Amino acid sequence: MCPVTRLSDPLPDATDAPSGAEPTLSELFATSTLDGAVTGFACAQLARFAEDPRPVVWIQDRLSRREAGRPCIAGLPRGLKLLYVRANRPVDVLWSMEESLYSDGICAVIAEVWGDPAVLDFTATKRIALRAEARATPALLLRRAATANLSAARLRWRIGALPALPDPYDARAPGVPQWQAELFRARSRAPGTWVAQPADGALSLTHPVAAQAPQRATA
Repeated sequence: MCPVTRLSDPLPDATDAPSGAEPTLSELFATSTLDGAVTGFACAQLARFAEDPRPVVWIQDRLSRREAGRPCIAGLPRGLKLLYVRANRPVDVLWSMEESLYSDGICAVIAEVWGDPAVLDFTATKRIALRAEARATPALLLRRAATANLSAARLRWRIGALPALPDPYDARAPGVPQWQAELFRARSRAPGTWVAQPADGALSLTHPVAAQAPQRATA
């Protein structure tokens, strides 16, 4: 059996899997436009804040609400405090995100921006990354229907759904979800791809996904 690296545990060095909800800006790109894996991956990182008296701020723009839906309280870790912000434009999301990071009264920020708006540029992401690091507060930016353009985000992920594990007690019941998590850009650590799943109230990265060998051209 492959060893499991829990994202809430300390890691021996930067070449291993990154820790979850790091106090900086992380971007999570959905491999499929309406794939809920990116939301599940983000939510699994929130369990560490369940006992924190401060809320997690969750911000959505209009298109994200319309196309992907709003966060469901029942799907969040028990005990987690949530402050939900409805924004219309991407610029409003970025403003709310940055202003939230000025406060000591929150424990994390999740924001959703649909597509590739012009306001979401390197300068905007750098401001948010620096503010998150100054406050030691995790900031997760969920991206759907988006391209991985130039960004100052310290961790950049591509998240896709994998077949769920079978339920050990009922073969017809939904099993534990699994996601393919590709870290394609990271500061001070090597990229990689893992199988991710929620486990014991946290997020775990199990065995790495082996890179596919390039196919040889045939005549």
